[in-house]
Amino acid sequence: MKIHTIATEPFEGQRPGTSGLRKKVKVFQQPHYLENFVQSVFDSIGDFQGETLVVGGDGRFYNLQAIQIILKMAAANGFSRVLVGQNGILSTPAASNIIRKYNAYGGLILSASHNPAGPDEDFGIKYNMGNGGPAPEGVTEAMFEQTEKIEWYQIVEHDDFDLSQLGNYELAGMQIEVIDAVADYAELMQSLFDFDAIKALLADDFSISFDAMHAVTGPYAMTIIEGMLEAPAGTVINGVPKEDFGGGHPDPNLTYAHELVDILYGEDAPDFGAASDGDGDRNMVLGNHFFVTPSDSLAILAANAHLVPGYKGGIAGVARSMPTSGAADRVAQALGLACYETPTGWKFFGNLMDAGRVTLCGEESFGTGSDHVREKDGLWAVLFWLNVLAARQESVEAIVVDHWQKFGRNYYSRHDYEGVDSAAAEQVLQNVRDKFSTLPGQTLAGRVVGNCDDFAYTDPVDGSISENQGVRVLFKDGSRLIFRLSGTGTSGATVRLYLESYEADAEKQGLDAQDALADMIVAADEISGLKALTGREKPTVIT
Repeated sequence: MKIHTIATEPFEGQRPGTSGLRKKVKVFQQPHYLENFVQSVFDSIGDFQGETLVVGGDGRFYNLQAIQIILKMAAANGFSRVLVGQNGILSTPAASNIIRKYNAYGGLILSASHNPAGPDEDFGIKYNMGNGGPAPEGVTEAMFEQTEKIEWYQIVEHDDFDLSQLGNYELAGMQIEVIDAVADYAELMQSLFDFDAIKALLADDFSISFDAMHAVTGPYAMTIIEGMLEAPAGTVINGVPKEDFGGGHPDPNLTYAHELVDILYGEDAPDFGAASDGDGDRNMVLGNHFFVTPSDSLAILAANAHLVPGYKGGIAGVARSMPTSGAADRVAQALGLACYETPTGWKFFGNLMDAGRVTLCGEESFGTGSDHVREKDGLWAVLFWLNVLAARQESVEAIVVDHWQKFGRNYYSRHDYEGVDSAAAEQVLQNVRDKFSTLPGQTLAGRVVGNCDDFAYTDPVDGSISENQGVRVLFKDGSRLIFRLSGTGTSGATVRLYLESYEADAEKQGLDAQDALADMIVAADEISGLKALTGREKPTVIT
């Protein structure tokens, strides 16, 4: 069986972002483009001769074709075994679990997460380390450096493999094992949660709706929610993965998961609703006519972790991304737990989890997880909520309101301005930076500015430093304005504005977040020139 060494030249712009390399499908379909990046990954991750690689993705367009290329390159480069999900499917948390469970050297996950899919939309690829988590910055930077000087890649000449059936193949001395994409993950979930209690809840006139958004969590939710937990047929909607996610935008927020929102805010609404995203690592949680912010969700799960079998012995600590509200901090303080504020990106949580410093982690961008894997995990968060609901026998709204009364409410919202001219987006942040020396002491939105900074993080585990992680205006009362540029899109730039104000008075905790934060929204525009620079009168998405 012949191994070919193919001459190639570098492509510009193959720097992996916070979640790998994301580009339009047509970019990846260029001759040598995917191969260059995969070879650069293999050249940067150390000695994997004789080791196992995990491969799978979210089922989006070009997923299967890319996997066939990766299999042939893995064999040519010396892996001894590849575990690949049936039909090329593996949710991101499921892939992390398989890497950890089977002691794989690492894994290639094919996904652009919550970005749209289809021939004219997005594709992505990222490498996860042996701990199951995303490659740290030092490794991704080495990959990028290799993409700039690559001259050749190796690939085995062979017909494509049938990945629709479980089984084994051999390729140039490497074993390819097509595995059940769901079984190992379902087993892990059953070990963490009280499935009997959740099953009893669902049998007791407690109705739920789970929107898989025609993305990867469909098979997982069907197996676990409608199968193992015996929810009625039809509980999982949009449960069949499609290459274009049914033409939708698989981001589980109030704007893009509108079908689920309409159900939960409609007549005869179910008691609980949830959605997950393209690759299964994000979640949105709703009650009957009630939305739970991801920031509050993390705090509530931390406060109620003792009710869940997998965490009844206590949790080591909590971590949140910097833009995520301080709600979890207040729970950690009350429980005497360590609480860490990190840059956005799950790899920062991975270091803390590997060191045993934290158990639960969360990001305001609808990502929540724990140390059961090294990725955020959408379906895990949904099952966690169902377990808490089963234990407390209260509604979603009652649990959240009770939490606010105990810990106070962090009014919070994120405004996304998507597809903005990159130069204009940069100028929005620069305008705020230019005011760093004059803002402290000023009164904005009825609040006195304490200080301003460009958030930097020194990892307490490995000492690595991450700078320029978000422009912050911090008020003396704990309120915050934060401006960031998102690294998850493939065209233009996304400006994200985060607004937060703390309210301890239970009598004042029932406002709509946009009303409670209205003066801060105005102040944010005044100091940044956001609307004028972007040409937008309102955000693309409000969460």
